[in-house]
Amino acid sequence: MVKHRQESIALFGGSFDPPHIGHKLIVEEALKVLDINMILVVPTFLNPFKIDSHFTAEERLRLTKEMFKSFNKVSVESFEIDQGEATPTFKTVTHFQKKFHVDYVIIGADNLKSINKWYNFAWLNSHITWVIATRRGYTVDTSQLRAFKIIETDVDISSTEIRNNITKDKNHMNMDERIERIVTFLDSKKAEEIEVFNLEDIDYLAKRVVIANSLGGKHSTSLAVQLKEELKPLGEEFLHVDESEDWVVIDLGDILIHIMTSDARQLYSLEEFLSELSAGKYTASQAVNFPI
Repeated sequence: MVKHRQESIALFGGSFDPPHIGHKLIVEEALKVLDINMILVVPTFLNPFKIDSHFTAEERLRLTKEMFKSFNKVSVESFEIDQGEATPTFKTVTHFQKKFHVDYVIIGADNLKSINKWYNFAWLNSHITWVIATRRGYTVDTSQLRAFKIIETDVDISSTEIRNNITKDKNHMNMDERIERIVTFLDSKKAEEIEVFNLEDIDYLAKRVVIANSLGGKHSTSLAVQLKEELKPLGEEFLHVDESEDWVVIDLGDILIHIMTSDARQLYSLEEFLSELSAGKYTASQAVNFPI
């Protein structure tokens, strides 16, 4: 029986916190210069040289899959995230060696200064070829590497810079722009009868309240989950989410979002309360003690 050669692959691991155009360009260039069947992109659960990450593992995995979904020869793998702990590259390589022939590991030039500290570096160095993506401001010192290739990337941008820009984007958006983004998203996900109440001049829990009908209890929960997935990477902070069978309340600090079934909306008459509140009918203490 003829044993077929395993597919040749390259591994590209990293925090992807968040994934950005620099990661995309590295993959595009690697696909051009490497004679391989596929690149496996592997977001870490936690980088061994970091103590935490900005986005959750689930968010980073989702965002990375979204970035590379149109690439035919790229597969985003959850192996390291599934481990639930920091996973050394050695373990990832040996895991995928069971199914593929791992010929390359792609790293950024900034990794070279500490690469000899990687777990089982000597084994990795003897079994794979390193693919080094250049980065402005970092010297490509390959003196410790047995075999390597260098790919040139023109974009100099870091995940830290992206995160800072996300925060700036939120801070630069005024309240009306943030509300418009929320309303547009809810509308695109089949929420109905969306209303916004401006309470900036009232001593209330939030400056804006958004109310929307869902198609049912499960739809309410689904909308809340999708809102978090959409807005948290853009800088919105989800301080608290309360759920019941027919109602979800999302607290963004200065914005409250109520998603409920039409029956619950009629039962509690929240619009009537908010309209009367904005007209000055209730005091601040009465508003806080309102049953919802």
